[in-house]
Amino acid sequence: MTGEEIKALRRKLDITARQLGERLGVDQKTVLAWEREEIFPTKKHVEAMHAQTADGAVTSPKPGVHSVPSIWNDLSNPAVWKLFRKILAHDELREKVTQLAENYEDPAS
Repeated sequence: MTGEEIKALRRKLDITARQLGERLGVDQKTVLAWEREEIFPTKKHVEAMHAQTADGAVTSPKPGVHSVPSIWNDLSNPAVWKLFRKILAHDELREKVTQLAENYEDPAS
């Protein structure tokens, strides 16, 4: 879940970062850090945020930018780190990933 999606959720619910934090059992600073993408919510928190809406959907306010796939929402997922280690360890793979990534918008921008 991107920072923009968290902001969009708060706007949709018409609540403050403090209020969202209270609903999720975290403090306001944590919600604001998620929105700035300094840190990322755990899978448990993402699921709880989706549950805050009647339809369970939180949409990105930017057309064409999708939320981070669920595999990336849980940084304790071994598959994420296995892929990351491979990219770091192999120059050729890192070059190919870098070239491929040039065709995609950075969700943080």
